Amino acid sequence: MTDRAFAVVRAGALTTVQDLGRPGYAHLGVPRSGALDPDAVRLLNRLLGNPEGAAVLETTLTGCAVRPRCAVTAAVGGAPCPVTVDGRPAAWGTPVRVGPGQLLEVGAAARGLRSYVGFGGGVAVEPVLGSRSTDLLSGLGPAPLAGGAVLPLGAATAVRGSVDAPPWPGPRDELVLRVRLGPRDDWFTPGALASLATRAWRVSSASNRIGLRTEGPPLERAVDGELPSEGMPLGAVQVPPDGRPVVFLADHPTTGGYPVVAVVREADLAAAAQAVPGTAVRFVPYR
Repeated sequence: MTDRAFAVVRAGALTTVQDLGRPGYAHLGVPRSGALDPDAVRLLNRLLGNPEGAAVLETTLTGCAVRPRCAVTAAVGGAPCPVTVDGRPAAWGTPVRVGPGQLLEVGAAARGLRSYVGFGGGVAVEPVLGSRSTDLLSGLGPAPLAGGAVLPLGAATAVRGSVDAPPWPGPRDELVLRVRLGPRDDWFTPGALASLATRAWRVSSASNRIGLRTEGPPLERAVDGELPSEGMPLGAVQVPPDGRPVVFLADHPTTGGYPVVAVVREADLAAAAQAVPGTAVRFVPYR
């Protein structure tokens, strides 16, 4: 019987298993989790002939290296990066055949932050609450990759080989996030709301899968004190005591007590996931 699995040779700064997440459990305190750039995952899986929700590897900045124990078709997408098979250059954004025992190396992101590595059949770790995603906040799902770990692969699929969209549009020099004000915008002064709509922040190096933190002018409160904990949606722009907005991403807590001044349109969150520290951030209110 073929050993459909791969061994981790280099785990990189942070590499996790991700699919499209586990929505529907916020009432139990379980975040959605899932890939921070779901469009990149869908495109990879289309390239590989997988269902769009098949699990992949999400790397952070420095890539990873794996050695399949069987012949497998792989593809790398998301943030552009060098790809090699046994030291020989291979294509990014295109299916690549990797033989048993060969080393698939995914290098550091050239632009953006998170690259994705997909395999024909997907990464077949045991699902938890219907998803194979690693959730860094709750600890659900498989642990982040570590050197020497062996992960199973699903049954091979027929490869399509092409898609009708580019593998990744590339990161923008400025991150523009469309927001709908509320539910706690009345906790901030008119000047703070004007700043939110007109000033620029920058992505903080303290950002992670839980939230995109910002550096810049603090938002002034109109109301002192704190709220009782309340539900936090994906994309919530929460404002902690330092006044600098935090955009909640896939592994965000499901409740929180700091006021939410606005909520980012979900379609804009994939770009937020690829924004490197120092990227300019603007919030644009819409109705």
